[in-house]
Amino acid sequence: MAARGRTADGADALRAPLASLPASLPIPTLAAVRGQYRQVDLALRPPGSKSLANRALLLAGLASGRSVITGLPAEAEDVRVMLGALALLGAGVSVQGDRAEIAGVSGRWPASGVTLDLRNAGTATRFLAAASILARGSVTLDGNSRMRQRPIGQLAAIIRSLGGAVEFLGAPGCPPLRVSPPATPVAPPAPITIPTTLSGQFISAALLIAPWLSGPGGLTLRLTGEVTSASYISMTLGLLGRLGADVRNSHDLRVVRVGGPPPGAFDLVLEADASAATYWWGLGAMLPGASIRVTGIEPESLQGDSRFPDLLARMGSRVIRGKPGEAWTCVAGPATLTPVLADLSDMPDAAMTLASVACFAPGTSILRGLRTLRVKESDRVEAMCRELAKLGVRVEHPVSGDPDAITITPPPGGLPEGADAPPVEFETYDDHRMAMSLTMIGLKRPNVRILNPACVGKTYPAFWADLARVVECRPRRADKGRPPAGPG
Repeated sequence: MAARGRTADGADALRAPLASLPASLPIPTLAAVRGQYRQVDLALRPPGSKSLANRALLLAGLASGRSVITGLPAEAEDVRVMLGALALLGAGVSVQGDRAEIAGVSGRWPASGVTLDLRNAGTATRFLAAASILARGSVTLDGNSRMRQRPIGQLAAIIRSLGGAVEFLGAPGCPPLRVSPPATPVAPPAPITIPTTLSGQFISAALLIAPWLSGPGGLTLRLTGEVTSASYISMTLGLLGRLGADVRNSHDLRVVRVGGPPPGAFDLVLEADASAATYWWGLGAMLPGASIRVTGIEPESLQGDSRFPDLLARMGSRVIRGKPGEAWTCVAGPATLTPVLADLSDMPDAAMTLASVACFAPGTSILRGLRTLRVKESDRVEAMCRELAKLGVRVEHPVSGDPDAITITPPPGGLPEGADAPPVEFETYDDHRMAMSLTMIGLKRPNVRILNPACVGKTYPAFWADLARVVECRPRRADKGRPPAGPG
């Protein structure tokens, strides 16, 4: 039973600089009025899409001329890592606020013998590994201890098929690695056949450099088996097409081809990050009577996670979208959520958010398509199982022999919402998405703490400040229904 009269406080602590946050951050619990959270009625705009940003930055670095990218999440660690790497490779980089000017190298990095420290930035590491075959000399790519555990051998095979040389300097198949370009310009062979990969970023990495490969036929990939993270491959193809490359693909992405002309200088405005938006949409779903509207994501978005509200609608949430030309989507929480059977293959970064929402849906939810989560910033399948179990939530995997599926069953009677709920401290594994998704639980379930809250800086440095806006929503004694926040 929801506690009454509980106040939502702690907003000031959430606005502290990331470096000043405590090692264990208490999450303020929102107050319910007769089981409703109608005071949570607001609009939020997440930072620019990290996935689009790092694709666009690489393309701008390779293009000819000076490109301008606005809406850039420049403070996010993954993006700062990419910007720093482009500068070391020889591109001109100038950043002011959320605006970056990139002077491209016309398809050939002047650098040779450089080492790129890419921390735990998966997109930067994969994309730049492939792009290193366009350098004047060898490029060494390294990262933190977790990156040194993340397999990249399948991408190395693709690089070698394009004429590059790859040498692993540590554990076989993992960073650090040295990539050396071929002696003559890269000319793609006949179509390259690629089996199911651990990460769709391996495919995107090859496609992003395709316009600068020599030869009139472009680069053709034939994907066999299960296509990994198809929505992210579609994002890559869509961005290349918008910037003028010749893009062709079969409907099922089994055959994809990218050729010239190489993109010239371009101006691009990034939309908001749909993966970051899932936390706010998910929170709107798990709070009965709440309305949370996310702005800045177009109806025709290239981001697969932009379809996350459809899963919440299947759980009973009300989803309202803006009219054509209005880039906003609102999720309003139902009185009771229903469990869901969901395939997250096309939106793997949303899996942790959905898992948190499922903790408040009586019954058993089944989440499938989680294969790529094991090689992310953490093994997110194991991490979710371990952390949600602290709540008394029963998490089981594999499911009917499927190693890439989990079930989530909250305890009988649901999670406690009274002030006497046992304290829970969530480990985040230095994984930004684990931290943000588990935080949502703490806004409704009291006495939750988040370890290493500063890890959100990888993609969403302003997350805690945005959370403070939610916390500051004060309870209303009137329990009258109102329409969700408008597009203003």
